[in-house]
Amino acid sequence: MPGTLLYEATAEFIGTMIIILFGAGVVAMTQLFGTGTPGEIVNGGFTNITLGWGLAVMMGVAVSAKVSGAHLNPAVTISLAIFRGFSWSKVLPYLAAQFTGAFCGAALVYLNYRPAFLAHDPGLESTAGVFSTFPRFPEIPLAGFVDQVIGTALLLFLVLAVTDENNLQAPPWLTPMLVGLIVVAIGMSFGSLHGYAINPARDFGPRLFTAIAGFKHNGLTDGTYVWLIPFFAPILGGIVGTAAYDFTIRKTL
Repeated sequence: MPGTLLYEATAEFIGTMIIILFGAGVVAMTQLFGTGTPGEIVNGGFTNITLGWGLAVMMGVAVSAKVSGAHLNPAVTISLAIFRGFSWSKVLPYLAAQFTGAFCGAALVYLNYRPAFLAHDPGLESTAGVFSTFPRFPEIPLAGFVDQVIGTALLLFLVLAVTDENNLQAPPWLTPMLVGLIVVAIGMSFGSLHGYAINPARDFGPRLFTAIAGFKHNGLTDGTYVWLIPFFAPILGGIVGTAAYDFTIRKTL
């Protein structure tokens, strides 16, 4: 791997790991420190979760933007390769770095909160959702699929809008904050049907960790195939959002 690509992949690894450290960390804070009542949410609840994930993405982007472009999401990398000339030779290294970074971020969150996991859920039977997403209506998989396509389409459309040099391009120092706020808005408006993964690496890397670490009902090895929607739907959503921006707003600039 050429030296420049190695640095770029490293930035993608670190940026994605930071996203999971803060994102899964805030979910752990809201779920592991109550009284043990099933389904209890504490420490700010869903508001804290949406703000925490937005701040997580903001920090991941801030760390990696100058080196790798801060994709931090296979949906972004693949969409930019299709529509914006991002080199296909970089796609697999970027994706490998993103999935690996997400996996390692989840492992660090578990290492940090292991005493709380063992106190709250000693059999690791009900806390895989700290790390990955699950459908509110598993009997209607199309609902989660549509939700993830729309959410990721919005993500790509809006990120491209605020970073387009021909549009109202934000100053570099402001871009991470705007991207983080986009994630907050998506979480607040589209966060409950399937947990707004809007990023295959953010969901699958931690989910793979939960399967290896022995979490039950993890959506990967329990026969439910939950992992399929947050893996494939965001990729389609990213393509839809990028195409929508390029063939509407970008054409008029």
